[in-house]
Amino acid sequence: MDGRIKTKAKNIRMVGMDVDGVLTPGDIVIMESGEEIKSWNVKDRMGFNLARRSGNLKFAWISGRGCKQVEQTAKDLKIEAVHLKRMDKSKALEEILQEFKLDRKNFAYIGDDLVDIPVLRRVGLSFCPKDSPEEVKKVVDYVTKTEGGRGVLREVVEVILKLQGKWEEATGEYCNK
Repeated sequence: MDGRIKTKAKNIRMVGMDVDGVLTPGDIVIMESGEEIKSWNVKDRMGFNLARRSGNLKFAWISGRGCKQVEQTAKDLKIEAVHLKRMDKSKALEEILQEFKLDRKNFAYIGDDLVDIPVLRRVGLSFCPKDSPEEVKKVVDYVTKTEGGRGVLREVVEVILKLQGKWEEATGEYCNK
């Protein structure tokens, strides 16, 4: 792995991400009632668990959309910062950095589309899913091997924890018995 990414990863204390296209495949089913239904990958839940277990990483969701299902999932996963219906993601980023007293170098971000590019350019470490547009891939530090909604967060957490030297601690309960 690129030494530059390793250096950047050591500073990460919070991982922010878009929701649709990162944590979900981007498909949105809208019921007659107006309720949105999304598909979530269980691998990402393990990623949140591993990150908190050893890395003490915090999480932020910054999404241009919002719905009750996303709000409930964020609550279930204990996401520390949730900024929904925010098309100005840079402003949301600044609010999060201020609230958690973080420098940009302490923040990683996973974005999948053009609206995420301003944030991807401003953070300490940037990621995008494999199925992101070329314009996004050109500005990130790391393109995941997985597509959006297929375990992207899990892969990002593994990369960060391994580069921080915390992977063994995070997986020890599962792998060392």
